[in-house]
Amino acid sequence: MAKEKTFVEDVQRDLYDFRDEEIDFYRVDTGLTKDIVLQISEEKNDPEWMRDFRLKCLDIFNHSKMPPWGPSIDGLNLDNIVTYVKPKTGMAGKWEDVPEDIKNTFERLGIPEAERKSLAGVGAQYDSELVYHNIRAEVAAQGVIYTDIESALHGPYGDMIKDHFMKLVLPGEHPFAALHGAVWSGGSFVYVPPGVDVEIPLQSYFRLNAPGAGQFEHTLIIVDDRAKLHFIEGCSAPKYSVANLHAGCVEIFVGDDAKMRYSTIENWSKNMYNLNTKRVTVGKNSAMEWVSGSFGSHTSYLYPMTILKGDNSKMDYTGITFAGAGQELDTGMKVNHVGKHTTSSVNTRSICKDGGISNTRTSVVIAPNADESKSIVGCTSLMLDSKSRSDTIPAIDVRNQNSDVGHEAKIGKISDEAVFYLMSRGISEEDARAMIVSGFAESVSKELPLEYAVEMNNLIRLEMVGAIG
Repeated sequence: MAKEKTFVEDVQRDLYDFRDEEIDFYRVDTGLTKDIVLQISEEKNDPEWMRDFRLKCLDIFNHSKMPPWGPSIDGLNLDNIVTYVKPKTGMAGKWEDVPEDIKNTFERLGIPEAERKSLAGVGAQYDSELVYHNIRAEVAAQGVIYTDIESALHGPYGDMIKDHFMKLVLPGEHPFAALHGAVWSGGSFVYVPPGVDVEIPLQSYFRLNAPGAGQFEHTLIIVDDRAKLHFIEGCSAPKYSVANLHAGCVEIFVGDDAKMRYSTIENWSKNMYNLNTKRVTVGKNSAMEWVSGSFGSHTSYLYPMTILKGDNSKMDYTGITFAGAGQELDTGMKVNHVGKHTTSSVNTRSICKDGGISNTRTSVVIAPNADESKSIVGCTSLMLDSKSRSDTIPAIDVRNQNSDVGHEAKIGKISDEAVFYLMSRGISEEDARAMIVSGFAESVSKELPLEYAVEMNNLIRLEMVGAIG
């Protein structure tokens, strides 16, 4: 007879922990030097301005200090990190042209199937390079540009990229922004022309396969006036005994009277240091929506930032984290209200078990001229045992007299009263507890497309028999 489980299972990662053997891959040396940066720049055939920009970022990084707050990253030694790993292939526009082993990786992850069923375009990155990129013909016919950022850099949109690249996320803001600027590789470029509604989502998926490597993709999205876009980002990596690093960057520019939704499911392995930076600026009468699920990672620093620049702009953020044994996930969001009559709403959820640590940091800034702005922040944490820890760390800076800001935080365990109520309706204790935890995550999963909601629910699948202490 199988042994009964009396605890909540950890995130189920069997689907993601497979790995491919590196054959004929191109790697730079470990560490970070001027020669390595120039080597990457030469591999990418950078224009002169980008090569100079990389070197400037390297200098900034070499003179930067690590943040004095947040989780420890002492286990991350950049001298042991390979910043560029190129698979043995170029970028294909058809799945059948992708090398068989790499294609099989994405098949196992369900990316080609998702593209066929519910996506207008897909970009797939393997280690440091895009191996596949495609967009539906009917979407391209609307004038939508969705391609790898490096191709766009050398094409007719090169000047647009130069005007926007790392203009929201400045290299001097923190060390890993500078590191990203020095060694970035891969990522996507999206441009949606004025008045175009991309009714079906676009997706980029990032797979880091190489042990001891870093991934530094750059995603640049421009949604012009009166346009609409839903962009989905997924990522995963197998588990290794050495540290891996993810320090990508996402910059989003939303015009006037436009709408943008950015959904992400991050399922890194527990040897990953996730130090990603995401930022958006929003024009007048426009809306930005963030939907975020953060799983895996040994350590995370992740705080998407929204700048509500235009009058009557708004932002909604919905996010969930799951911290298990050996994990410290430091996540949250930042919003700067610049325009008048701007609004922001934040709903964060975290689940902690087996000594996992979840920190939720939120920052709300109301500028002096952001008259009659409103912001509400809610942070809720569910503790599944007495060993785990959850902290809520709000920062509120209001610089005028006529705005309204609220913050609410709740940390607790599964309610005995709720369990009793469900049991009184004929539901077993085990199923009652499972229902409560699943319901806790529903506010995020219901905002995702069906296939990705299923993926997220699978990641936090709760298998229970007997009491949970």
